[in-house]
Amino acid sequence: QITTKELGTVMRSLGQNPSESELQDMINEVDADNNGTIDFPEFLTMMARKMKDTDSEEEIREAFKVFDRDNNGFISAAELRHVMTSIGEKLTDEEVDEMIREAD
Repeated sequence: QITTKELGTVMRSLGQNPSESELQDMINEVDADNNGTIDFPEFLTMMARKMKDTDSEEEIREAFKVFDRDNNGFISAAELRHVMTSIGEKLTDEEVDEMIREAD
């Protein structure tokens, strides 16, 4: 699950600079279970909306590069795990595989 602080870290790494209240609004908008944090499916929904609303293709490419550390055009399980771990999300191999299956 992702808190406003972690969301802020991710958004800043993608070149965004949201205020604390904007971060809270973003979480509230997709927090389906109203627990104050967002889980991965909620995060995907939020990022899809955010990207669709404001981001150019170039910004989306930059966001992809944050994950694609070896610049091979693909996000591997190891790269996904690294980014998720860096925002405090400890995932099992099964969880990482599931995320990749859902997105692939």
